[in-house]
Amino acid sequence: MASVKKGLGSKGKGLEALINTKAINYGKGSFSQENLLEIDINKIEPNKNQPRRYFDEESLLELAESLKSYGMIQPVIVKKIQDYYELIAGERRFRAAKIAGLKTIPAIVKNLDEIAAFEVALIENLQRKDLNPIEEAESFYRLQTEFSLTQEEISNKVVKSRSTISNSMRLLNLDSRVIELVRENKLSAGHAKTLLPISDNAVQYELAEKIIDEDLSVRTVEKIVKSLQQNENITEQIEQKTVFFDTSAYHSIENDLKTLFATKVKLSNKKNKGKIEIEYYSNDDLDRILALFKAIQR
Repeated sequence: MASVKKGLGSKGKGLEALINTKAINYGKGSFSQENLLEIDINKIEPNKNQPRRYFDEESLLELAESLKSYGMIQPVIVKKIQDYYELIAGERRFRAAKIAGLKTIPAIVKNLDEIAAFEVALIENLQRKDLNPIEEAESFYRLQTEFSLTQEEISNKVVKSRSTISNSMRLLNLDSRVIELVRENKLSAGHAKTLLPISDNAVQYELAEKIIDEDLSVRTVEKIVKSLQQNENITEQIEQKTVFFDTSAYHSIENDLKTLFATKVKLSNKKNKGKIEIEYYSNDDLDRILALFKAIQR
């Protein structure tokens, strides 16, 4: 994930424009006293709009041990709602503080509307590279659908190109099972994007599992997907060929098979019997051909 530069500019671009981070020296633990409180941790509620859904338990335990020894150096950000506070940014620190048994934690209180609060939470996570690719895609999608922002406006706020925003959201078009594999960090976003051209969700998921099980490279997957796309058009043509055909028909089918498997194919016939020979040139090439057979069987 591309990093977001510090000092994101004006006109609503970035975290500094939303919460004035210049007043906060995170590295030395020195903060502006304005709106900085020590708040009872039991009066802070998690943010239901938190972009981040997955928190590594081992990492939380490590942070909790650090908080026990040194306390919380960087405050969380909250907003006041009646008799409690809603967390805007810093949920990982908040969760670790609860594990550590802290009674109070430092918090900056901000009066932000729903969209501004969501933007702060999103941008903090982007700056820290805390979001997995699916959480990032879902966050961009929410900004577009729930808050009616254009991709250009989202691009300006998070300091990413429009193409990055668009390509990120395309991940949400994957089969739901493939999406979960990416969310759980079992499948990389790069591998997942190569599966987008596959229209059959079952084939998409089957290939995703094959990628994980056999540790296939992105390049190998791209070749398999390309062959599968060709298969959609060619399989039907092959099935329509008559059983009784002349020499020219043999050559036609042989050429179709060569195109389908993207390799040398030899078709031989004798007395209404024959054989098909398909060549492969590496283990990856064999995997690609076997994946095509499985797709045809469907």
